[in-house]
Amino acid sequence: MLVSMPRTITLPIEFAFSRVDKTLAQLFPEFSRTQLSVWLRAGKITVNTHTLKPKDKVCAGDVICLHDDLLTQSIVQHNLPEAIGLDIVYEDDAILVINKPAGLVVHPGAGQPNHTLLNALLYHYPLAEQLPRAGIVHRLDKNTTGLMVIAKTLPAYTHLVRQLQARDVKRHYLALVQGEVITGGQINTFYHRHPRNRLKWAVAPHNGKEAITHYRVSQRYQQHTLLDVAILTGRTHQIRVHMAYIHHPIVGDNLYGGRKKVPADMSEPDRLILQQFDRQALHAASLTFEHPSSLTECIFHAALPNDFQALIDCLEPYRVPYTS
Repeated sequence: MLVSMPRTITLPIEFAFSRVDKTLAQLFPEFSRTQLSVWLRAGKITVNTHTLKPKDKVCAGDVICLHDDLLTQSIVQHNLPEAIGLDIVYEDDAILVINKPAGLVVHPGAGQPNHTLLNALLYHYPLAEQLPRAGIVHRLDKNTTGLMVIAKTLPAYTHLVRQLQARDVKRHYLALVQGEVITGGQINTFYHRHPRNRLKWAVAPHNGKEAITHYRVSQRYQQHTLLDVAILTGRTHQIRVHMAYIHHPIVGDNLYGGRKKVPADMSEPDRLILQQFDRQALHAASLTFEHPSSLTECIFHAALPNDFQALIDCLEPYRVPYTS
């Protein structure tokens, strides 16, 4: 399926003496840097009709050409539309904002080849097959709920990806964590895949990708705290890893959390609600970005899902007074 994008670009002066792989990543954010490097090495992308290595430098005035066969590749060509219901918060010609439920995987993968958000988008909006990743520009973990913005056109996709790269998209989460957090703060670490468990990610001691998380106390309870969390970077499992790193893992997190803590005098019905909560208590509650067409600021909010709200309700009798 044809992807509508420029076949050639003449480089402006601001790209002079930059590495070609970094330049391509900025010019074509709809494709990953890894994919662009593969195409570059294979001669599918040329600079002044020549094949370059990713580390080679480019100059102002160089002409970058993406060959025709790249323009006809579909990122989603092997995935089928599926009639999966979507909780649509907002939709227009350029974007779609959804409230993702727990249990819905965003992208197909080895362990989940179908029944994903991507399959749902192909059914809801068939033209999504023309877009990289069906228009998905950011992710939420399978059992994290809340707001996501999806592009419906290639210009919208590129605009949203560049906002994310520039850290202009504001994403706020509500997280219920174990323990009583004294005050808010910032976590700024290096980040990499866990060296022993490939399903996990971890704080890196010396090098890796940067991960930045801000958090503030929204409400404290006995042995628990509700946090308002904002992320500047979007690393896989970032909030979950960072909360565990400061010894306040998210309630219900089976990968990074520990044994659930229960207030000593908690009633049996409330105790069951807490103990049976079997996913991470993490919700993408607000999302702010610039609309890719109108360039106006868009702000969206999503209330807690029922199971998360029931969790908060069962802790309400154990509220600890807190003044921010």
